[in-house]
Amino acid sequence: MTNQKEIEKRRTFGIIAHPDAGKTTLTEKLLLFGGAIQTAGAVKSNKIKKTATSDFMEIEKQRGISVATSVMAFDYRDKHINILDTPGHKDFAEDTYRTLTAVDSVILVIDNASGVESQTEKLMEVCRMRNTPVIVFINKMDRYGKDAFEVLDEIETKLGIGVRPLAWPIGMGDEFKGVYNMYQKELSLFHGNKTGISEELVKFNDLDNAELDEIIGEKAANELREEVELVDGVYDEFSHEDYLSGKTAPVFFGSAVNNFGVRELLEAFVEISPSPRGRDTDDGFVEPSDPKFSGFVFKIHANLDPNHRDRIAFLRIVSGKFERNTFYKHVRQGKKMKFANPTSFMAQDKSIVDEAYPGDVVGLYDTGNFKIGDTLSEGKDFNFVGIPSFSPEFFQELRNDDPMKSKQLEKGIRQLMDEGVAQMFIQEPGSRKIIGTVGQLQFEVILYRLLHEYGAKCSFTPMNYHKACWITSDQPAEIDKFLKAKVGSIAKDKDGNYVFLAETSFLLEMAERDYPNITFHKTSEFKVK
Repeated sequence: MTNQKEIEKRRTFGIIAHPDAGKTTLTEKLLLFGGAIQTAGAVKSNKIKKTATSDFMEIEKQRGISVATSVMAFDYRDKHINILDTPGHKDFAEDTYRTLTAVDSVILVIDNASGVESQTEKLMEVCRMRNTPVIVFINKMDRYGKDAFEVLDEIETKLGIGVRPLAWPIGMGDEFKGVYNMYQKELSLFHGNKTGISEELVKFNDLDNAELDEIIGEKAANELREEVELVDGVYDEFSHEDYLSGKTAPVFFGSAVNNFGVRELLEAFVEISPSPRGRDTDDGFVEPSDPKFSGFVFKIHANLDPNHRDRIAFLRIVSGKFERNTFYKHVRQGKKMKFANPTSFMAQDKSIVDEAYPGDVVGLYDTGNFKIGDTLSEGKDFNFVGIPSFSPEFFQELRNDDPMKSKQLEKGIRQLMDEGVAQMFIQEPGSRKIIGTVGQLQFEVILYRLLHEYGAKCSFTPMNYHKACWITSDQPAEIDKFLKAKVGSIAKDKDGNYVFLAETSFLLEMAERDYPNITFHKTSEFKVK
């Protein structure tokens, strides 16, 4: 039963949001309240000298945005918490979608002024596909923005999920004084403190206490009483079951940069969020309580430490117990592997782990054996499903600007492609390298990393393609016929699979109509079948 005890201790969640909602700042403050760090650093601020722990790549420090998912673990109130902080920018959405396959619940951060944005809607769709439990944190209450009830309505209509406030803000902007924790029936007021934990001032179990009027003023106190009464009248009681099934999202308000509302969020999260859940495979469902170890790779990161040129595969453990120096089967390659230095993370700080349990994310040093979606197992052969690459939307040809550095470019581009930041299609004749991404900003990141991490100078030439589709058929003659007919629009991906590069949506529709025996795949999930 030791495993069961460890499983129940664990909470693995992702933080998602549109850009600039304060997601990385919230991650930082959760680590601060969890005792994992002593000083919080803002993602972009000249006043706060420390850069955020989770944004450790040089380009992230310069641009002030997250471009890669970070993994951090800490202990809080007898729970072991794994946070996966994801990029908010839509150009890095693919990394975020894959990360959502590795979490059991999500905290969605919404900027009080902007409300629900289109990127938030897309991320929420991914959560709904898996019925992932969601907690909403409405951030930046220290600035003037939308009325709290207006934001709640927006969440319900645009994201298609019920809401239930478990905390309520007192004022907004300059008049923001704190939050009332409706879940615990207590009122906490904080000093604004951007780097350390501010001292808690007052706790109230009873809103009718006259002392409240003296501390926050009669007007604010009466408004709070009226609004809390209205919330209780309008919204259903909090249902833990509805939250776990993804039907209702509990909502918290606060200001991450000033530590308002963060403790309430963390306390409630620890209490209500789910322990690790099982996952679907091509051979049935695997429960966390299954005694045999299994897990899948959802992310690969090259040069986590540029001094050591290391490459790390991030493995989410689904069942059993992972142990250091124990042989496990790499299902796709059909070979046994053991790991001498598996690591746990605090962003780029790593420590060796001897054992890990379902819900944990461990880093495995990799010499090129792993691809995203790979399964490790000590039981039967099966593959976890639902970790696809998506068909790119932007295409550019990679050109080598320094022939003396051809080897470095070749190594660098292959390693970056294995990370899943983009996809490479090789087109003959001449082995032209066409890079496909889901966002334009990815090209900037690729050029920057090739130059700074591999010393390879290169440039991109835009190409006019609409979609890249993988093609398969159970009739080889049909594929041959298609390849001959579309010779100028055919390439191969890094695994040698044929890809049709369609210049327009019309040409793609024509190809699908003219070749009914060929399947045109928009994601790479067919590869595991």
